[in-house]
Amino acid sequence: MDFQQVARRQVPDDIVDQLVGSMIDGSLDPGAALPSERRLAELLGVSRPAVREALQRLSASRLVDVRHGGSTTVLDYQRNAGLELLPRLLVRGGELVPVVARSIIEARLLVGPEMVRLAAGRAPGAAPAARQALTDAMAGLGAVIGPIARQRAALTFWDAVVDLADSIVFRLMYNSLRQAYEPALEALAVLLDGEVSDLDGYRAVTSAVLDGDAPGAAEATDKLLRPASEAMVRVLEVITPDDEGDET
Repeated sequence: MDFQQVARRQVPDDIVDQLVGSMIDGSLDPGAALPSERRLAELLGVSRPAVREALQRLSASRLVDVRHGGSTTVLDYQRNAGLELLPRLLVRGGELVPVVARSIIEARLLVGPEMVRLAAGRAPGAAPAARQALTDAMAGLGAVIGPIARQRAALTFWDAVVDLADSIVFRLMYNSLRQAYEPALEALAVLLDGEVSDLDGYRAVTSAVLDGDAPGAAEATDKLLRPASEAMVRVLEVITPDDEGDET
């Protein structure tokens, strides 16, 4: 691949972005050996410490295998990376990647009801502040105007639900999905506005969670999320290029 010299501000970030982009677009295939630190520094026009820091970040994200005294090998991100890669996968070159967006929508429909089921099971014993946060988030959702504002209010609502679930795994999953979704929020706001405008649906989820009704909470969540999720998946499947269908 052709390496491009990067700007000196936030140099390690720029190096990471360039290398990850090359891994995602296939310019750097799994198993490929990167040039040495010295050679990479020359090609990118940066210092060796900046290259070393970038490679350490990529190694921590399980995108490369750095062997001390040996070569640095590109790993298969689809087999080794974690959810922290989602934001980079979802928006590339300023454009939404439909197949990744579809995966995120499918995941939230599958995970959402179970997360809410757990929150309902733990809500009766939760701290009053955590329960009040959900009530306040529900009120906030009903008070805002406009698709984008409603999307942001809905994120606050789900954030309160995750807190009540009191699960570090669900929390980290939610954080990653939210970080991936937020850059595309404006693009998806209109498609999801029917869902976030369904105040009765959100009230049903809220009541079931605060009442400790786990089955009812899961059912209400599925009923709330499913229509928009399935509609969006259909739209995204139509606009997904055939050569991207197996990407994620």
